[in-house]
Amino acid sequence: MGEFTDKIKGAVNNAVGNAKQNSDDPNVRAEGDRQELKGDVQDTKGKVKGVINDL
Repeated sequence: MGEFTDKIKGAVNNAVGNAKQNSDDPNVRAEGDRQELKGDVQDTKGKVKGVINDL
C-alpha cells in the first residue's frame, strides 16, 4: 500500500512542479524545481518499498 501511495504522490508533485516551471516568476519556477525533485524522491521511495516487499 505504501509503495502505491508514494508513487502517486511523486507523480502529482512532478506534475505540479513541472507546471510551476512554466511561470514567469523566477520564485515560482524555483519552487517548481524543488517540488519536482520532491516528487522524484517520493517515486524512488515507492520503488524501493516495492523491491523490499518483493523480497
